[in-house]
Amino acid sequence: MDSSDNEVTVDFSPLLRVYKNGHVERMFGSPIVPPSPEDPITGVTSKDINISPEIKARIYLPNLTNTANQKLPILVYYHGGGFCLESAFSFLDHRYLNLIVSEANVIAVSVEYRLAPEHPLPVAYEDSWTALQWVGSHVGDKPEFEKEPWLVNHGNFEKVLIGGDSAGGNIVHNLALRSGSESLNGGIKILSSILCFPYFLTSSDFKEDSLPSRIWEFVNPSAEDGVDDRRINPFVEKAQSLSGLGCSNILVCVAEKDELRNIGIKYVEAVKKSEWKGEIELIDVEGEDHCFQIFDPEKEKAKDLIKGMANFIKKY
Repeated sequence: MDSSDNEVTVDFSPLLRVYKNGHVERMFGSPIVPPSPEDPITGVTSKDINISPEIKARIYLPNLTNTANQKLPILVYYHGGGFCLESAFSFLDHRYLNLIVSEANVIAVSVEYRLAPEHPLPVAYEDSWTALQWVGSHVGDKPEFEKEPWLVNHGNFEKVLIGGDSAGGNIVHNLALRSGSESLNGGIKILSSILCFPYFLTSSDFKEDSLPSRIWEFVNPSAEDGVDDRRINPFVEKAQSLSGLGCSNILVCVAEKDELRNIGIKYVEAVKKSEWKGEIELIDVEGEDHCFQIFDPEKEKAKDLIKGMANFIKKY
């Protein structure tokens, strides 16, 4: 083998490296863990499912205390990781989803969308939309479609939510916009969207050589305007109007030490100024950093944030 194959062509240490031979070394992240028949801490049960030949997911069911026929809200969740790291099957996300599902009493479908650079954007957006459409396909009688029993037996399709952290929050924004102009299977509507520490950028807020900007151009090499691409910068002229967001309620979470905080607040203000007719809320956590509640959920502020998200879900 040519020794030059071991040459590093892209270096985002300590996150990720790409070698000349095409090998992608992901240095950041947590190990893959299996689903839990019954999580010992939360009582949540999970299993892995196939949405399509390319897309998988982990579905979570809380401990059903009232009745076997209990109908629960459905949260379609998209993990973070800059579109190139982490997994719906990772330890951190598995632990986090167990806590959310238990606290909010929802069914969650955590989507394993395909990652860049092997699958550059817009693949993650398309996979995420396909997963949402798959949820809608459970409504009505489709004999050729193999339905997921947990959704059929326990899902309330009038309360479908989408949520995500970081890159997942960006996906949620883009899906909410798309659902405002395109119909979803089964006639479902997105009731609420949850954007935690959303990955948004603008050329005025982030220098071209900043790590968030470099990662965006790495995962989306076909971006028309770099960090002013409409999918990462919701404020540019080319972006679809925020008034077209296809959901009724939005929660945005930010944290004081997160470099994405100000742009998250800017997003909330822009939505309020648009002609969007829904309700938007902001949770701003003092003294914490990006996605802190995933890395250390035992912190009191992490518990408070998860409880705040759960209260938002239960509110509508």
